[in-house]
Amino acid sequence: MIQSGNPALSSETFSNFSSISKSQVMTLQGTVNKATILLCLLVFCSLYTWNQHFAGESVQALTWIGSIGGLIIALVTVFKKHWSHITAPLYAVFKGLFLGGISAIFESMYPGIVIQAVALTFATFFSLLAAYKSGLIKATENFKL
Repeated sequence: MIQSGNPALSSETFSNFSSISKSQVMTLQGTVNKATILLCLLVFCSLYTWNQHFAGESVQALTWIGSIGGLIIALVTVFKKHWSHITAPLYAVFKGLFLGGISAIFESMYPGIVIQAVALTFATFFSLLAAYKSGLIKATENFKL
């Protein structure tokens, strides 16, 4: 039994394992592939909003749409887990809009700070995904601990 305050990890979360076929089992490669797709969606939407801001357009509406849309999609995902194949990409898009907008606003206020933080975060994430995908890092039992 998992004890957690997270509503996504209720006592029923792991109760339907008997109905899962071999083709539905989660693999490390599948996880890396899906994480890469979601990160790319987030990056492209962030870049779109970022470019709109520095082209002189107002990104306040996109930032609010991303923020509120992301919150709604997150809540839907918590209560309708079987919709996650649809809600996960939508969440990445909305969060990309929000992060791109808020980052551009802060970059205008404090030049240079956002570029470094975002570049290092994305580079670290892509590097770890590549290391997992190539087999350079193996998820052994000790590594999981």
